[in-house]
Amino acid sequence: MTESGFVIIVVYVDDLNIIRSPEEIQQATDYLKSEFEMKDLGTTKYCLGLQFEHTKDEIFIHQSNYIEKILKRFHMDNAHLLSTPMVVQSLEVNRDPFCPPTHNDEILGPEVPYLSVIGALMYLAYNTDQI
Repeated sequence: MTESGFVIIVVYVDDLNIIRSPEEIQQATDYLKSEFEMKDLGTTKYCLGLQFEHTKDEIFIHQSNYIEKILKRFHMDNAHLLSTPMVVQSLEVNRDPFCPPTHNDEILGPEVPYLSVIGALMYLAYNTDQI
């Protein structure tokens, strides 16, 4: 038991994340080790696809590894960044080389898994503000 009476323990399958002051975390860990066979892996760095970076005053949660993974999956890991809004080269839409095609063919072609790209971006947008 801790001095305050409680700690927050988040359980996912066989992983635990314990939230409280370092002293209370140690008390809870010692108690759990006396009851169960377990080992302390230290500060959480990855959990459920999220990355955790700890500083003195805060915890930064991000998905940089996931972003790199989807960029590689869709062959965009060597893509060049562009500023937005995109620069239009011509005010006449039909003469602008960046104008999307108007015929009924697929714009990206069958080799690009368009729905998978959209799904991956929607997942990322829902979970973080990194896009």
